[in-house]
Amino acid sequence: MNIIAFDTSTEYCSLALWLDSELQHKEIHAGQRHSELLLPMLQEMLVENNLELKQLDGFAFGAGPGSFTGLRIACGVAQGLAYATERPVTGISTLKALAQRVNNNKVVIALDARMGEIYHAAYEKKDTDAWETVSEATVCLPNHAPSLTGNDWAGCGSGFDLYHKELTKHYCGQINHIDHALYPHAREIAQLAARKFSDGSVVDPAQAAPIYIRNKVALKESER
Repeated sequence: MNIIAFDTSTEYCSLALWLDSELQHKEIHAGQRHSELLLPMLQEMLVENNLELKQLDGFAFGAGPGSFTGLRIACGVAQGLAYATERPVTGISTLKALAQRVNNNKVVIALDARMGEIYHAAYEKKDTDAWETVSEATVCLPNHAPSLTGNDWAGCGSGFDLYHKELTKHYCGQINHIDHALYPHAREIAQLAARKFSDGSVVDPAQAAPIYIRNKVALKESER
């Protein structure tokens, strides 16, 4: 199975190739140049592996939450490539991709959502080696984050970097460590996508869509 995965939900642009269970990846700090850099990175990876687009079985992208513009870029590129090659697509939660980066079976994620809020979710990995949702993805204030049951949780995401004091107090004693400076990456998106392609949990490109969670981008002047 050959899958291309990419993520443009943060200031980083990352690309990964799942090639018969082997994983290769690239990453660049793109700032706001994702649309300019993503396709050349893809072409470079295909050339390096002597592959053509038609030899891919499908495409995966970081569906969000994250930068609204970045999510639209990722979804649009995935749809375009999938239409061109008549291949399926799958969108992967950036929150779940972050959980995949952490070496712990119980992970709570907090991503900076701006306006003083965080994108929050919690997952637990059980016997199937797949992530089960403990707390659904939501947007909230750090001190209003959904409660967790039990201890031995690991925390990660830019929300823990920005609101470390508030979140550690909120989850007093439940979090055993925090992995700082982590962000979603195409490498983990490819890993999660491979399972979805294997069990057929993919969609036609027309059905691919970003996961925004909320539609508000910034505070109004009167709210600041």
